[in-house]
Amino acid sequence: MQAIEISRFGGPEVLQLCERALPVCRAGEVLIKVHAAGVNRPDVFQRQGNYPVPPGASDLPGLEVAGEIVGGELAGSAFKQGDLVCALVQGGGYAEYCSAPLAQCLPLPSGLSALQAAALPETFFTVWSNVFERARLAPGETLLVQGGTSGIGVAAIQIAVALGHRVFATAGSDDKCRACEALGAERGINYRSEDFEGVVKELTAGRGVDVILDMVGGDYLPREIATLADDGRLVVIALLGGAKAQVDLGQILRRRLTITGSTLRPRPVTFKAAIAAQLIERVWPLLAAGQIKPVIYQTFPLAQAAQAHAMMEEGRHIGKIMLTLV
Repeated sequence: MQAIEISRFGGPEVLQLCERALPVCRAGEVLIKVHAAGVNRPDVFQRQGNYPVPPGASDLPGLEVAGEIVGGELAGSAFKQGDLVCALVQGGGYAEYCSAPLAQCLPLPSGLSALQAAALPETFFTVWSNVFERARLAPGETLLVQGGTSGIGVAAIQIAVALGHRVFATAGSDDKCRACEALGAERGINYRSEDFEGVVKELTAGRGVDVILDMVGGDYLPREIATLADDGRLVVIALLGGAKAQVDLGQILRRRLTITGSTLRPRPVTFKAAIAAQLIERVWPLLAAGQIKPVIYQTFPLAQAAQAHAMMEEGRHIGKIMLTLV
């Protein structure tokens, strides 16, 4: 099969088209003929040498795919050979074929194409596990999303709004802020020209928000702590602004705040299977009803993966960048 490999650590140009043997499915896995694959920030980190591949995972980049099941173990499942699915994988998505744990495969939401469905798994699994399980966003609570026009951001805004929450989001331009609002955010906040703490406090009558989804880290943390309501939760899922921060522990004690974080890729199949079940029950009906829609900024053929990574690093996209194979 044709695939994209990381020939060495470095810039987008190190992504090279290559020939690889088809993946060999292990117990509990299926083989998917890939129609489309999502490009995600962790793929960039892996290419740069900053995101180690978990033991036993493919060295090829790509954490989400959609396509046709063409082999593997299907006994006792709801799927059969020839079904179209989307799947979260530990790696190997930038290829014509990819193996995936059956428990991490989901049916295509009603009315969505394989391309649209391939834009869902990595971001939707991440948002659900962090915002709704780890941070326990509860009915009536408010959410601030940092980086509202990223793949994670557009998923978080839409899911939370569809489930009835007030959502605020930051973005790096006025146009991107308006895009966040078009997705349902009550207010897009331009982090280059506005103070998100001040805006959120004004919009919540000084209370702050219950949950913050943070992809920045670094010097954002003190400001985010000040932006949380009492008993608020801050969940960190990326460190684009750095891995170190100084925080006021007194605020955490006095206001009963929680700071947590997670990475999804190394978690076991059982953990991801539980998230998949929640997505099918709670989120897939919202997709089928059109209350949530995949936001795809641009697609590239597999051979142009380097151009896709260059676009992601430029940061001007809104939503997902995708690779197509059919």
